[in-house]
Amino acid sequence: MYKRIVLAYDGSLEGRNALREGVLLGQISKAELFLFAVAPAVSIAGAEVLDAYDDILRDGIAKANELGVTLSGHMAYGDPVTEISAFAKKVGADLVVVSYRRKSLLERWWTGSDQGYLSERLECSLLISKNILSREEFTERMKRA
Repeated sequence: MYKRIVLAYDGSLEGRNALREGVLLGQISKAELFLFAVAPAVSIAGAEVLDAYDDILRDGIAKANELGVTLSGHMAYGDPVTEISAFAKKVGADLVVVSYRRKSLLERWWTGSDQGYLSERLECSLLISKNILSREEFTERMKRA
């Protein structure tokens, strides 16, 4: 199955659901887990943004630890597609787990990336998490894993 799983994490509700799903899959696979956050490339004037992403990463690690799961946390700066695919390659990931958040037509137009799709840049499998697992359901599934 999977030996190394990268969990792309942004701290959102969808991101927390993807974290739960990725952790569960990691437990079942007995995989090494990497939590990965990507902050936008900013200047020194944007130190608050960098601090916020550092907090997001620490929060994700704490949530995983509360669930009895150990993982390593990593952060990068720049375009998420570029950074996630580069990190996955660096650690030899078998799978990358990302969250899914529906965007309006206007949002897609304004936030479109010229970097292409993550699925085209990865050399491993990609799981786009749409499952909503409550904390209770997740805990129950972890006991069975």
